[in-house]
Amino acid sequence: MYFERVSQKRLFALARNFIFLSLFLTIFAAASLYAADLQPLPSDPYFAAFKPLQAPETRELLLKEGDRLAICGDSITEQKMYSRIMETYLTVCAPQFKVSVRQFGWSGEQAPGFHHRMENDVLRFKPTVATTCYGMNDHRYQPYNPEYGELYRTTSQAIIREFKENGVRVIQGSPGTVGKMPHWVKQAQGTVNDLNLSLLEFRNIGVQLAREENVAFADVFTPMLVEGYLAQQKYGDDYMISGKDGVHPGWAGHLVMAYAFLKAMGLDGEIGMIVFDMPAGKASASEGHKVLAAAGTEIQLESERYPFCAAGEIDQDSSLRSGMALIPFNQELNRFTLIVKDAPAGRYQVTWGEASKTYSAEELAEGVNLAEDFQVNPFSEAFKRVDDAVAAKQAYETRQIKQLFHGDEGRADMEMTAALTEKTRALFVQDVQAAFKPVRHTIQIEKK
Repeated sequence: MYFERVSQKRLFALARNFIFLSLFLTIFAAASLYAADLQPLPSDPYFAAFKPLQAPETRELLLKEGDRLAICGDSITEQKMYSRIMETYLTVCAPQFKVSVRQFGWSGEQAPGFHHRMENDVLRFKPTVATTCYGMNDHRYQPYNPEYGELYRTTSQAIIREFKENGVRVIQGSPGTVGKMPHWVKQAQGTVNDLNLSLLEFRNIGVQLAREENVAFADVFTPMLVEGYLAQQKYGDDYMISGKDGVHPGWAGHLVMAYAFLKAMGLDGEIGMIVFDMPAGKASASEGHKVLAAAGTEIQLESERYPFCAAGEIDQDSSLRSGMALIPFNQELNRFTLIVKDAPAGRYQVTWGEASKTYSAEELAEGVNLAEDFQVNPFSEAFKRVDDAVAAKQAYETRQIKQLFHGDEGRADMEMTAALTEKTRALFVQDVQAAFKPVRHTIQIEKK
């Protein structure tokens, strides 16, 4: 009997230990699965409260030749900055896709407001691709409210489905971040951290919708949260990736936004590659670029694809160049590469336009990104002409939709208003096309 009682006690202990072990393993597995489903953030305590869901990545090219892109959003879109970066990029850096672009930004808009007007304002132009960027106004500048989140979820899903029903491929964009409490919002409550945690919830809703609806996702929130904080540590508290008013970004923030949307399109960032065989004195170029002559240390080229050109100080939030320093824009979306083969050991001066940079033979053999290293280059003036034309076109698109479609003209006769304004818009499109011309340029490579 004694031994039977001992055996029973041991069995009970073993069973209890097995239950505890199973429970522990279940909790551990659940925690590991949850952690695996989160986007990694820096270890700084500032980020401890933020739990961004892992965002789906675009693993293949989303764009197709001849696409018609609709860029939709609130006042941040109506700033016509990230939308302008995107259109200029698609026009000069990826002209092979022949993408036409319209921006439909509307100040103060929430997702339900856009859903109400999307048929009249957007779908009439038969887009094939659309980006959305809502959530900033939908969270109403308050700590997260599930009622507001659910309204955003159901409306955003309805927007996605209506686009899909009309043959439109969708990129669901997240909201960005805030940098301070907006002074113009009377109902704003909580702290900046409360608002960003709320915006994170809206971002996570977008991730879930992108998965459920099998559409692309552009993560604007996470890089703005991370890089905005790190930039302040580096450049000071006055650096505001979310803009001086705390909500509307300057050029650095808008470049981060454009990067998120362009990456979601699956673009590979290969603008051009020039290969120079120094001993043979021969050069070759990738598609979109033509070698006119190669002799001695000089290569003459004509290019129908531009690198994305941006100037400015890297410590200023009003600078495109600063945005490029925050994220891998040049590495992933703006590679204009020079490779020099079999150059004798030593250092070489590369002159491109009016500027020069020095590289080792090893660096040149590996390849250098001229778009990153030459802030001002032979494409800069031509690039600016196209960008200015894009800015004028997008400014008219705001007037076309907000003032004419939704003004007296549209109320009197919407179809006539659409037809007449399209004739005017066509002139701005022609200006963009006329500004985009091949650029002739020379690269010199001299031993120092």
